[in-house]
Amino acid sequence: MQKIILPERPDWRAQAEEFGFTFADMHGEPYWDETSAYQFTLREIEEDIEDPSTELHGMCREAAAAVIASQELMTRLGIPAQHQDLVAESWQRGDPEIYGRFDLAYDGNGPAKMLEYNADTPTSLYESASFQWSWLEGQLAAGVLRPGDDQFNGIHEALVERFRALFEPGTDLHFTAAGGNPEDYATVECMGWAAREAGLGAHYSDLDKIALSDGGQFLDADDRTIGILFKLYPWEDLLRDDYARHLAGAGCLMLEPAWKAVLSNKGLLPVLWQMFEGHPNLLPAFFEADVAEALAGRGAAAPHIAASFARASPALDLGHVTKPLFSREGASVTITEQGQVSEASPNTDYAAHPRIVQAYAPLPVFDGFRPVVGAWIVGEACAGIGLREDRGRITQDLSRFKPHFIRD
Repeated sequence: MQKIILPERPDWRAQAEEFGFTFADMHGEPYWDETSAYQFTLREIEEDIEDPSTELHGMCREAAAAVIASQELMTRLGIPAQHQDLVAESWQRGDPEIYGRFDLAYDGNGPAKMLEYNADTPTSLYESASFQWSWLEGQLAAGVLRPGDDQFNGIHEALVERFRALFEPGTDLHFTAAGGNPEDYATVECMGWAAREAGLGAHYSDLDKIALSDGGQFLDADDRTIGILFKLYPWEDLLRDDYARHLAGAGCLMLEPAWKAVLSNKGLLPVLWQMFEGHPNLLPAFFEADVAEALAGRGAAAPHIAASFARASPALDLGHVTKPLFSREGASVTITEQGQVSEASPNTDYAAHPRIVQAYAPLPVFDGFRPVVGAWIVGEACAGIGLREDRGRITQDLSRFKPHFIRD
């Protein structure tokens, strides 16, 4: 894994404008940055990222089954009591999943470490699936990259096949996101593009334009009944929204399904560690309440958790990260090293939620930036990656997206 300085395509901004990539710059800072790119070997991609990410997703599905079978764990993960049956029934029915993104710490040496799983509403899909592929094609055509250079990016094709496998041709799907957010719209349009290529109908409505019929069904902006809805609206918010009480009777298949509320939740991390302690791609993680009990020597923490915490204590003492169950774009996250806070992001409303403690895996530093590898899962397999980098140790909303390529 290397960071390579490369010339920019002279026409990339005009291309971004033509393609509707309106957020290539955000808040006066570059978001898409092709002044350099990350280079990987095929072995690094296949053995260190692709195969482990697919395995991690399988482990997450096992964890979902365990959480859904336990009312205690459902409660610990912040699933509202009145909607736990909705989440459980979604899993028991086998409601299908479409996509997710693992955030991994990886430097080209040793196993990639799972930082978290954005399993419900991950963004940067358009940049990963489409615009970085056009970058690869353009740089190959210009001779900047060598013949034979490639990219781990079958995301769009995998999405097309996923939609084709799940739904009969001509099936109507609806897509929604908050209005006025170009990044969110790009994600749902990327999904809609794949659905249309799979032979499905794809209709978009802003989230606030979705209504409820007299019969309790969801309606789009044109008063069409919504039977299948891909919503870029997180389950932790939806389950606390007034609309949640209508979900069970609306006759609407939700994408991502309600059981993804279990996976798009930092509480997944301690559950995974208890189920697969010592796995090379996992970091030790615990509910903060269990850490407090174990440190105090009280019996509230189960004996096996206290024992696990004792084994992990040397790593946690060296460095750990505290995260709320629900947090996006690095909000309300604190890094502690050798007993001292070394970095913290601003507190938001997320800080009111219970927290987990996870061993700290420092991100590698390339030219003053720290990259996070986003490994995209489509269906149940890893289909590609996208990288974001930040000067800080906590990747936040002003991180830069970087293209990548494979060279052997």
